Amino acid sequence: MGFEGTRLGRRDALALGGMALGGAALAAPALGQGTSGQGRFPDRPIRLIIPWPPGGSADAQLRSLAEIAGRALGQSVVVENRPGASGTMGAMHLTTQARPDGYTISQMHLSIVRRPFITRTPPWDPVNDFTHIIGLCGWMFGIAVKADGPIKTWADYLAYARANPGRLTYTTSGIATTNHLTMEELASREKLELVHVPYRASNEAAVAVASGEVMSVADSSAWAPLVDGGQLRLICVWTAERSPRFPEAPTLKELGYDMVVTSPYGLAGPRGMDPGVVRVLHDACKAALFDPANATVRAQFDMPLEYYDTEDYRSFIARRAEYEKTMAQRLKLRID
Repeated sequence: MGFEGTRLGRRDALALGGMALGGAALAAPALGQGTSGQGRFPDRPIRLIIPWPPGGSADAQLRSLAEIAGRALGQSVVVENRPGASGTMGAMHLTTQARPDGYTISQMHLSIVRRPFITRTPPWDPVNDFTHIIGLCGWMFGIAVKADGPIKTWADYLAYARANPGRLTYTTSGIATTNHLTMEELASREKLELVHVPYRASNEAAVAVASGEVMSVADSSAWAPLVDGGQLRLICVWTAERSPRFPEAPTLKELGYDMVVTSPYGLAGPRGMDPGVVRVLHDACKAALFDPANATVRAQFDMPLEYYDTEDYRSFIARRAEYEKTMAQRLKLRID
């Protein structure tokens, strides 16, 4: 997916105010010594940093994964929420404080891969400054509006934006996130002037729309309960096919845009982790990912499965980093 015509900061000075605001039959992993001869791993609880507030889709999926993986590992996987900075607080901790012993891991998502290429001082190398462990799943993104508002369809959305330049607001979980760039791409293609109002997390963004603070939310499916409850109306989804849960909402492809946006994410640790420890973590997390309980959580939020083993996930991150670098250079993307 390209982001032709994207210009960060075009309206984000105003927007910054919002920022203040498989199966059970899989075998259990073998536990043992790392290849460097360290002791049995794990022999104490593992910390999993989730860089979002509680309540969103990634938080729910990763909490479920942590609980299931902990049983297989014989040690608790303790979740720690660290929201802020467009979901990059976990990456900051991995690259500045965490030891590469396997006892601190964090969610790895595309905003972390993108960030070095849109800042003047890159905070990390997304390929080499982390140990990439496993690819897990993606998000179902979509655009939702207040159910009793004037906008009922995507055509209404476009018509309102054209008739009211600079007045149609939308919220996301942060500046330079995948969903923000997608909205900038749509606005560019349609020659719309939209106002971006980022919040710290998807669930906060959805609530802001339901309460009338913002006109629309373009984010992952944290809006789903409010759509089910009748407070929000879903006007499109960004997956390849329509969601079985929300069959009335068309895809971007059906609306005429050759775009599928799922933003796959996984888990990573600090640079230099022992391969044997990585293998133990991968195997436990893979078993948890394909466990029926985690599949139920993913289904609840319509999250597409995007499993990669350790080698393939490292390759995926490397390819994606090249893509993000190319796009940032071509579009002159900057957030500082």
